[in-house]
Amino acid sequence: MTIAVFIFCLVSWFLFDAPVTRFFAQFSTAPWIGLWKTVTRAGQSEWYLIGGLALYLGFLRKNRTVSRSGLFLFASVAVSGLAADLVKMLVGRARPKLLLQKGIYGFDGIHFEHLWTSFPSGHSATGMSVALTLALLFPKYRVLFFSYGFLIAFSRLVLCQHYLSDVVAGSALGIATVLFLYQRYFSTLPDEVRSL
Repeated sequence: MTIAVFIFCLVSWFLFDAPVTRFFAQFSTAPWIGLWKTVTRAGQSEWYLIGGLALYLGFLRKNRTVSRSGLFLFASVAVSGLAADLVKMLVGRARPKLLLQKGIYGFDGIHFEHLWTSFPSGHSATGMSVALTLALLFPKYRVLFFSYGFLIAFSRLVLCQHYLSDVVAGSALGIATVLFLYQRYFSTLPDEVRSL
């Protein structure tokens, strides 16, 4: 998966990122843009960090399965978010706003300013890590969960906050993080949830 994502992001950087951003920029004042702003707020990690931690601590002595489920959610979002932030600062990619307003496009190395932290998308990492975590715990509703994650990631494109490759890389990072944590620490959890 890593190689495929890398190749796609490289191709997208050359061919798709700028045109897709310019396409969505046409709709920046559309009346429905407010809906996408609401959707994108669902990608803020604090909702899931607080919720996951609350489940973990609240059920620590009452129900081990619920407690571990909260820990799984918290860890998935925290680790993917920290990884995304680290990469953002190291690669220093200009956000779409700089392309649209000043014609600046590309990477510039280590940066801490918001306008230079486009790659990868943290909201996409959060959205997809939450989606996969919940899908593993409740596979019956996986289509709903992945649709939720996809909408969060897509909102970053619509709002011109990230490029296509940022969103794909962030989504892949979220998925990879969850799979790593699941296989290493939480592989028995779905069976425990089903037995509740």
